[in-house]
Amino acid sequence: MVRSLSQWTKTLSFPARLSPNRTSKESVVNVQPIFPGVSPTPSASSIPQGSEKTISPIPITEISQIIYPDPESEKASVVYCIHHKDGCTWSDELRKLGAHLNTCKHDAVQCSAQCGAMIPRVLMQDHLRYTCPRRRANCEHCHKEFSESALEEHQGNCGYEPIYCENKCGAKVQRRHTQQHIQQHCSKRLVPCRHCGQRYTQDTVSAHGAVCARAPVPCPQRCAAACVPRDALDAHLRDHCAAAGAPCAFRDAGCRFKGTRQALERHTEENCQQHLALVSTLASRQARQLESLRAAVARLSVNCSGVLVWRITEWASKMAEAKCKDGVELVSPIFYTSQYGYKLQASLFLNGNGAGEATHMSVYIKILPGEYDAILRWPFAHSVAFTLFDQSSNPDRACNIVESFVPDPTWKNFQRPSKEPDTLGFGFPRFVSHEMLKKRNFVKDDVMFLRVKVDPSKIVAV
Repeated sequence: MVRSLSQWTKTLSFPARLSPNRTSKESVVNVQPIFPGVSPTPSASSIPQGSEKTISPIPITEISQIIYPDPESEKASVVYCIHHKDGCTWSDELRKLGAHLNTCKHDAVQCSAQCGAMIPRVLMQDHLRYTCPRRRANCEHCHKEFSESALEEHQGNCGYEPIYCENKCGAKVQRRHTQQHIQQHCSKRLVPCRHCGQRYTQDTVSAHGAVCARAPVPCPQRCAAACVPRDALDAHLRDHCAAAGAPCAFRDAGCRFKGTRQALERHTEENCQQHLALVSTLASRQARQLESLRAAVARLSVNCSGVLVWRITEWASKMAEAKCKDGVELVSPIFYTSQYGYKLQASLFLNGNGAGEATHMSVYIKILPGEYDAILRWPFAHSVAFTLFDQSSNPDRACNIVESFVPDPTWKNFQRPSKEPDTLGFGFPRFVSHEMLKKRNFVKDDVMFLRVKVDPSKIVAV
């Protein structure tokens, strides 16, 4: 590219060397850029006051005469390149500046790709490679050439670009092969178990096969049967395997025989008497154990709170029986004053006893021989209270009947009982009259509730 002289002289740097034919004041030249068809604007100091004379444009061919009218002076003057601040170290005669700028690597020229940009020669390669909008580039994966805009669209869609598998198996495959990889090679693809049909990832299906319930396994007894599914192996060994050693049907009775099915059938036929004896012995032993368990359950179910709430059911039939027969007595469940306390039992005569016979209901308390009598204090000295509950629908209007007593220590009823307890005990022959039973709701739904309470504050246990 050939520059005009007006472009060369935009910025010139002159050394201190002066022409010998000029003084220092004459050697200072104000250089203005001159463009074709544009008149330079004169400064205020160069136009005399009141002058109306215009300045004609100076031809480019005469610019050297303006700067250095003397050709010898032009040859002698040394200038720097206009790009010396950018790093160009060229300096020579002014007349050689134009030729230098045609090759100066710091001088701006039009982009060779015709994008319209002015780029220094030293940066042209970088511009063409990285920033020129009309540059051409190759895809690093498929190596095809594209323009800048087409390359941006191509990136992210190139079929040759390696990408990670979407199943997160860790493999990188070309984008065009991803579907084939997922279907045929991916270790995380789902494949069905050939035994149960359930789907597992490729890298776990082998481990599943080792525990799959439907996987065929050989019989551990090595019988003639073919492989059986794992979940049917127990049933095979129990019901079908001819080589399995089965125990005798009377093993719970004590028979220790074990053999094949044919041997087992023969053993059962030949040992009927021995099996019967074993079963008889087992039945006797179980009967003793059952009785022991019943006694233990009875002990655990005994009331040890010192309070008994006695629920008398079928009251009407029991009252009718008491009126027809003399001395019909109802006895309550046994209860204790504490875990290691006195053993007590209440008794009830629905048609009365003694002074209350045929007119009242009589209640009594009996002291029975207990397991811990030897460590208890005698005579029995704790107060006893009987309460007959009124089952009125309105609790505020209920009227319970309560009778209590404090034992007399001189009475025989409260001494330590012998093996044969008192047949009657101590209580109230005329506890409540039959007329009162009919007036109130002491009997409701053919059920009566009677509470017997021993004062717990006076329970003595060592």
